[in-house]
Amino acid sequence: MKIAIINGPNLNLLGKRETDIYGNMSFDNFLDLLKTKYPKIIFSYFQSNVEGELVNEIQRAGFEQDGIILNPAGYTHTSVSIGDAVAAVPAPVVEVHISNVHAREDFRKLSHVSGKSAGSIFGLGLKGYELAVEYLASVSEKEGKG
Repeated sequence: MKIAIINGPNLNLLGKRETDIYGNMSFDNFLDLLKTKYPKIIFSYFQSNVEGELVNEIQRAGFEQDGIILNPAGYTHTSVSIGDAVAAVPAPVVEVHISNVHAREDFRKLSHVSGKSAGSIFGLGLKGYELAVEYLASVSEKEGKG
């Protein structure tokens, strides 16, 4: 099984920025832990602070991978294009947010991605990515791909 993890803007600073919200671990270190925990899954990872690059990667991965874990970060609330890219690809997409966006500023409660995703996980820290892996693995297994 192949899963793409796609992270949006400022997530390259995990472990360094607003650690009270986002924690102390870098995403590269967390990805190493995921690879160890799920040795049968082939992970690809992409992060960008640029909206168009994220759209391109969703389109690429959505036709090549068995599933996508997407944290569009701040673009969640502003990017119709990222939502449209999610809707355009056959791979199931799980939207993940480290913080509980619904407990934060009002503008963060709007997602252009949630309604086009297989599901959304909010506010469980990096554990949300692990839960998304579990979901995608179960879907793939049901489809005979796992």
